[in-house]
Amino acid sequence: MKNVILDVDTGIDDALGIILAIKSKKLNVLGITTTSGNVSLDKATINTKKVLSLLKKDKEISVHRGASKPLARESIYEHNVHGIDGLGGALTNIQVKEDTHREYAPDFIIKTILNNKHHVSLVMTAPLTNLALAMKKEPEIIQYVDEVIVMGGVVKQYGNITPVAEYNMYVDPEAAKAVFHSGLPITLVTLDVTRQALLREKHINQIEDKDIHEFVQTSTSHYIDRYYKRNGVKACALHDPLAVAVAIDHGLIETEKYYIDIETKSEICDGQTVCDFQNRLNKEPNIHVSVKVDHERFMDMFIDTLNQN
Repeated sequence: MKNVILDVDTGIDDALGIILAIKSKKLNVLGITTTSGNVSLDKATINTKKVLSLLKKDKEISVHRGASKPLARESIYEHNVHGIDGLGGALTNIQVKEDTHREYAPDFIIKTILNNKHHVSLVMTAPLTNLALAMKKEPEIIQYVDEVIVMGGVVKQYGNITPVAEYNMYVDPEAAKAVFHSGLPITLVTLDVTRQALLREKHINQIEDKDIHEFVQTSTSHYIDRYYKRNGVKACALHDPLAVAVAIDHGLIETEKYYIDIETKSEICDGQTVCDFQNRLNKEPNIHVSVKVDHERFMDMFIDTLNQN
């Protein structure tokens, strides 16, 4: 099993990613770190604990609170997509206690990497604030991370929060810039491929576990309605689950290495993921960027994994 830390801002697709990671039995989740993003840090942490409780893993997997806001900006939440609670009104029957005594997320990341050198992968499905803070405090970790899989950015299509920016990059572009220029071995799973990984009603109907089926159906209802109004497709994109799936099976996507930077000082293009496809900047490629996805195989894997005991 691959050792991973999941870094999340648990909204709906983060929750589905957590479920996929744990149900796969191919990822050893060493812990989950939370940050402000889709919802506040408090809500992201509570939602993460609720999902673990749903899976009966709340006593086995630790949850660590991290950054309560981006490095240099105010928080921007996505309640229009994920609902006020972040889970589309699902799991209201599960009550969890806030544990404030757990190790701070950046410290947990540092300690875990240094205790498992070259044997930890990071799956980042939130703004990259926690990792940027960890690197700043202990730059040594950079050389010991096995891989960083980031859900974020868009390089050929339009954004999902501005015309050019993907949400995770837009919320904390300073953190993304620091991470992308760190020398970490990064695979970037962008909107260009996640928009092909669409969850439809036929997929939800195939989920056999009663509790998980109810969660997926309830949580994605508003998500699907909003996606339909915006895109004319009765479905929702599984952004974060695809990043988790890549940690399980890299063969789901094809990547090419390019030089990537993040815009941080633009009036209308802040958070844009700039990919130098033609090497016009004459800089060394730094990121493995997703260019293709086997979306049918991914959807089969997603449903089959959720149906595992």
